[in-house]
Amino acid sequence: MLSEKLREILACPKCKGDLEYREQEEVLICHECRLKYHIKDEIPDMLIEDAESF
Repeated sequence: MLSEKLREILACPKCKGDLEYREQEEVLICHECRLKYHIKDEIPDMLIEDAESF
């Protein structure tokens, strides 16, 4: 689970847009870029090359 404070400051590294947090899937989603950023051990992997398209 990501802290609310961290979620407030995170942005998509590609477009700098807002991210949707999906706690059960452990991902952050950018609807603009259509990318999923995975979260492992409460640490978001914000590398564009590691993101998953949807």
